[in-house]
Amino acid sequence: MKIYTKTGDQGTTALFGGKRLPKSDLRIDAYGTVDELNSFLGLVRDQPINTGRKEILTEIQDRLFTIGSILATDPANTKVKIPSLAEDDIKFLENEIDKMDAALPAMKHFVLPGGHASVSITHVTRTVCRRAERLVVALAHSVPVDPLVIKYLNRLSDFLFVLSRLMAQELNITESPWLPKM
Repeated sequence: MKIYTKTGDQGTTALFGGKRLPKSDLRIDAYGTVDELNSFLGLVRDQPINTGRKEILTEIQDRLFTIGSILATDPANTKVKIPSLAEDDIKFLENEIDKMDAALPAMKHFVLPGGHASVSITHVTRTVCRRAERLVVALAHSVPVDPLVIKYLNRLSDFLFVLSRLMAQELNITESPWLPKM
């Protein structure tokens, strides 16, 4: 099988099940951004500081492929078999957030992203996650979207924020508080 099919040369792409949409369609933008998020999450996973978290991050990447599959399927096509999300997937993120948060000092201020390249990459990944969430919410205003997709992306951005703080702590990086000038 060749990697190129030439079927998208006219600016359309196929959903699972065959329906074609313009590549500019909100659905395509949403699952394309989830794919971008997954790629950035791979970069977070590959940071040496995250060696002990590879299994957790790989599980999240697997869930992002599931979300991509859900979004890349026409909801009207009930014949296409795709994996699904479950409340347990959200609970998994919440449990990991709680474990990480227990090791961190309480937040007294917003923190400025940065301090170390690994921490910065995690913050970029968090912002891509927020963008994916916004696109999926916009899509849900016009077509049915599994509500667990939105919930998962929302919780994942929280996970990534707490992960960035934990990574900073493990790297002995002092968080820079945002102190607004009034």
